[in-house]
Amino acid sequence: MTIEELLEASPVIPAIKNDISLEEAVASDSEIVFIIMANLLNIERVVNRLQEAGKKVFIHVDMIEGLSSSNYGVEYIVEKIQPFGIITTKHNIVSFAIKMKIPVIQRFFILDSFSYEKTLLHIQENKPTAVEILPGLMPKILHSLSTKIDRPLITGGLIASKEDIVSALSAGACAVSTTDTELWNI
Repeated sequence: MTIEELLEASPVIPAIKNDISLEEAVASDSEIVFIIMANLLNIERVVNRLQEAGKKVFIHVDMIEGLSSSNYGVEYIVEKIQPFGIITTKHNIVSFAIKMKIPVIQRFFILDSFSYEKTLLHIQENKPTAVEILPGLMPKILHSLSTKIDRPLITGGLIASKEDIVSALSAGACAVSTTDTELWNI
């Protein structure tokens, strides 16, 4: 299944950051789950639990405590933990993940017009599998980006209601990630 198909089937992506939300993610309707916080001691157990439930798991490699988000850290995660894909903010990690033939979502924080322009440049240079834009409450920016990039566009951050999700999807995002468990099965 391609990332485009996954995002179409699961436009609301559970983003888990602790064991409390793990079982709710397992029970969710989503086929895809983002692990946005973990540590070296629990990451394998969390991924295994999600994979046993049939979930496609993306690990935010920059946010694993005890692991360097270097090429070696990514290689360890890909070979030992075997997620469906990874998430990173780091340009060198995107390139390395592509060489390892694993789907990679590059996460960007858009704070102003300078970061917007840099985001477009980095997407063109790095060619990640998909892009995640934060914060997710910027429909005008999401619409503009969706018309300028040829990658699936995911958004997240500060998503607090069904209206936020509808707004982001209407603006051109393919999917919305959120840690709010009440929004996972909308």
